[in-house]
Parts: sequence; structure tokens; C-alpha cells
Amino acid sequence: MTSESLLDLRVRRMTWEAEGVLSVELAHPEGKPLPGWAPGAHLDVQVGGQIRQYSLCGDPRDPAVYRVAVLNEPASRGGSRHVHTKLRPGQHVTVSEPRNHFALEDAAAYVFVAGGIGITPILAMAREAARRGAPWRLVYGGRTRASMAFTDELASLEGTLTLVPQDELGHIDLAAALDGLSGDTLVYCCGPEPLLAAVEGVCPADRLRVERFAAPVVARDGDDAAFEVECRRSGVTLSVDQDTSILQAAEAAGITVSSSCQEGICGSCETRVLDGTPAHRDFLLSEAEHAANTSMMICVSRRASGRLVLDL
Repeated sequence: MTSESLLDLRVRRMTWEAEGVLSVELAHPEGKPLPGWAPGAHLDVQVGGQIRQYSLCGDPRDPAVYRVAVLNEPASRGGSRHVHTKLRPGQHVTVSEPRNHFALEDAAAYVFVAGGIGITPILAMAREAARRGAPWRLVYGGRTRASMAFTDELASLEGTLTLVPQDELGHIDLAAALDGLSGDTLVYCCGPEPLLAAVEGVCPADRLRVERFAAPVVARDGDDAAFEVECRRSGVTLSVDQDTSILQAAEAAGITVSSSCQEGICGSCETRVLDGTPAHRDFLLSEAEHAANTSMMICVSRRASGRLVLDL
């Protein structure tokens, strides 16, 4: 996270939303309004010496507070454990301003599919769809009914909610959930990788928008050979080795770059392309954005052809 984008916020309230799920409300220490956001946005949060991305699940119309929800994952790298065991109301937390690569586009109708803690961005989207008066339905799966957060809030919204606790009903029937999609309906999905992969297998790509928790394991196409990158603003030319990312080469050269996941899923390191063609390897930009070649995620993407010139 770059210093100019950081916010020092105070934990106002923490609430158990479900078994193993804590919501955290963050407010400005002096009560000042917070930067605005839209459904699908997330914060980069510094927790336990790490930076983690958490989707905003509150109401964008309330400028006084950001709300995120964190699943207790003992096998995680420590971010969620810190929130559940160390973070308490009154403490201060450093976060980025909201960033959105999962925005709710205009559509005549919506189908939402959520798995587990993937409900967090979907909650804000369902609320916004209801506010717009657009028909929506949500199929929400979880391990158990007790582990599924925000069910009461969702049930209070004007839309169709289907809960699928796995211990009672098994996995989500995606064929039924996505049956009969009209041409003006968009599908938004967030959850664990097996759910996203399954949805991608049955839903037309042009109708589907997904957000991932982690990068899937895939075979990489393209050349991993060393190449050079011109950093136009810095006046520096980087040598990027076969086993080095552009991000790593930039940091080694003393160029400050915002970064977090280093897997091509969070958008922190998105960099404007001034010339050349990137080999896109992120899981965030759309096919159209890849084809436009106006920006790239320098933590994973490389050069495809031409001299690569970046706005660094």
C-alpha cells in the first residue's frame, strides 16, 4: 500500500455474524466521513504484520463506517487469526482506500451465487440491486446453517434468497440456479475456487463476473525468458530474469509499488502500460481489459512482445 492511500481507522465494533465469522466496523478516529465506495469494493487491511483484502459488506450510503467480515481460518497465513484473537474495539487499523475490481454493472436482473465468506461482497450487491428495483436472486451455500453469515439481513431485502447448507442439502445445484438466464441478466459469484470453477463451467463468460480468494493453479502459457522493462516516470530500465517478477525487479531497483497478494487477484499492483504488449497472467482483469493492454498486474504478468514501457 502506498502512503498517500492509507487511512488510520479505529475499530468501532466487532460482532459475531455466524459461527467463525466476525464483522469489524471501522471509523475515522475523529468522526470524519470516509472515502466513498460501491458494492464489490474491498480494503487492503494491515493485520498481524500482513496485508489482507476484505470485501466491504456494509452500506455505501453510510460515510461514517466501513464494515468487513472475517472468517476464522486456523490454517491461514495469520491475518484472520489476528483479527479473531488480537483485534479489539478501540484499536487502530491501517487500511487502503476502497478499491473495486468487482463492480456491480447495470443490468435488468441479477443472479448471485455465494459460497461461505464469499457472501461479503454479494451482500452489498444484493442491497444495491434491491435499491435499484432490479430483480435478483441469490443462491448461498455454506458448510452449515450456523456458519452462514448475514442471512437475516439478506432475508430482509426485496429479492429471492435460497440457502443451501451443505450438511442438509449438499452442494449448490448450479444447473438449477443458472437455468433460464435471460440475455440481460448478469451473474456474480464469489466463494472458494471449486465453486468458481464450477460456475465458470456452466455460465456463459459474457454474463459472469467472479471474485477469487486465491489464484487457481493453472498451466502457464507464454515465454518466461528474461526481458527488459522501461519505467518511464523513474527513468529506469529493469532487467527481469526468468524467475523474477516485474514487481520484484522494480522493488529491487528502489521503485515503490503498491502490492499485496502477489498472485494477480487483488489489483494492488495494477500498472498502466505505455507501450508494448503484456502477457497477462492475472485472474482479475476481464478478457476485454486484457485485449486492451492498457494496464497489467506486474506481480505475475510478463512481456508478450515489443519493448514493454510502464508508467512507473
